[in-house]
Amino acid sequence: MTVHHHPPDELLAAFAAGTLDLGQHIAVATHLVGCASCRAAVRAMEHVGGAVLAALPPAAMSDGSFEALERRLNESRETSVAARRRGQAFHDVPGLPGFLDSYPDSSWRWIAPKVHLRPIRLPEPSETRVFLLRSSPGTRMIEHTHTGFEMTCVLSGSFVHAGGRFGPGDFDFGDGAVDHDIRIDSTDDCICLVAMQGDLKLNGVIGRLLQPLIRM
Repeated sequence: MTVHHHPPDELLAAFAAGTLDLGQHIAVATHLVGCASCRAAVRAMEHVGGAVLAALPPAAMSDGSFEALERRLNESRETSVAARRRGQAFHDVPGLPGFLDSYPDSSWRWIAPKVHLRPIRLPEPSETRVFLLRSSPGTRMIEHTHTGFEMTCVLSGSFVHAGGRFGPGDFDFGDGAVDHDIRIDSTDDCICLVAMQGDLKLNGVIGRLLQPLIRM
């Protein structure tokens, strides 16, 4: 797999620092599954952060800190065991991070002609919605922008827009400053993981007519 499009450096740095919300974390982690260069960049950032932390003077822990940590570890173990009992979710979708196996599975639902959506239900509150998007070959999305942002990681198939061609492993970032005019150019379905805040804003007369019908 040759990856041509990557998350911006500030997004990788936020991932390494652990400051992304869960939805954004999943989008970047999905890209890292197939991108060795970004995995190496994140490791380097983590090493730098560890060195900075090691250089700081020691600080006393507050009362009850150890007990609180122990409780969280026990809760994590219980959650992990329960997840394994549920079996693997999204097993039919290649290229996803392994930790998504423990998430509740879901079904594809129609959102537009030749386009289906499959939600990923997060186990904790997040301002970012995460879902899989499957589009048939030749599908052309209505030109749109965003009221927030959209992170897209291609799992299979490919699409093109003004920013280039995006295939498996590629990462696309869009916000209110970007107009997306997307066409699926692969011979098979294009499946992407999408993390989004805000809503799509469809352009043009037809877009405005269809806007009330599109919910992602």
